[in-house]
Amino acid sequence: MNIDFALVLVVLTSLTGIVWLVDSLFFRRSRMDRSVQQSVERPREPVIVEYSRSLFPVLLIVLVFRSFLFEPFKIPSGSMIPTLLVGDFIVVNKFSYGIRLPVLNKKIISIGEPERGDVVVFRYPIDPGVNFIKRAVGLPGDTVTYRDKQIYVNGERVETSDGGRFESSDVKCSTPNVDAALFYEQLGDINHEVLLHGRSPGRNGQWVVPEGHYFMMGDNRDRSNDSREWGFVPEENLLGRAVGIWLNFDFEKGCADLSRVGNGIH
Repeated sequence: MNIDFALVLVVLTSLTGIVWLVDSLFFRRSRMDRSVQQSVERPREPVIVEYSRSLFPVLLIVLVFRSFLFEPFKIPSGSMIPTLLVGDFIVVNKFSYGIRLPVLNKKIISIGEPERGDVVVFRYPIDPGVNFIKRAVGLPGDTVTYRDKQIYVNGERVETSDGGRFESSDVKCSTPNVDAALFYEQLGDINHEVLLHGRSPGRNGQWVVPEGHYFMMGDNRDRSNDSREWGFVPEENLLGRAVGIWLNFDFEKGCADLSRVGNGIH
């Protein structure tokens, strides 16, 4: 079951804030008056008020930080290998593509749009309750062609260069078994690594990206469920740009790769 943490956080913040506010406006003064009459030094608050008063500021700070500034995510699959590995905990910049209301995800302040090559977290178009992370390959109005495992954008071949082989032994912990060709790919201003598996079908096709939509692909090209299967990502589904790794840990194996901590995401 997918839990909407943003919704839970909004509800808890609202409830604690309302309890604290109602008590301050209608009940606190009467308690203080009774304490004076009864010569009691300080009246005791109801437990629910005490907890609400303590929790509300903390919940509000977390809500603002998580909704408008930065949010942590965990990488559950290998679709973005070698850029991101299974077990990576990443930080996502929530204001890169505009300030949005929590839960509703409605943009209220426009700041920027995804650039070609950005690593983007978004709500899966087929099931918005699931978050995906892929690389933005096609922008609104682009024609994206994928032929013989090579990307063409608006008829221009995306430059690649050979990077040798990539194997599971190259990394620690929980990355699935991998033995693939490594390439360096230049998407816009971003030079990044991609993997190609020789025996996998290329999934050729051509797509014209509608206005207000984006074409997303995983860096582990032959092991990624992306826009080649399910289509385009609407602008309103965007959650933010992945900017860095703050932890890599496999809870099942009890294995950590501290060398990845602090790495930027390109």
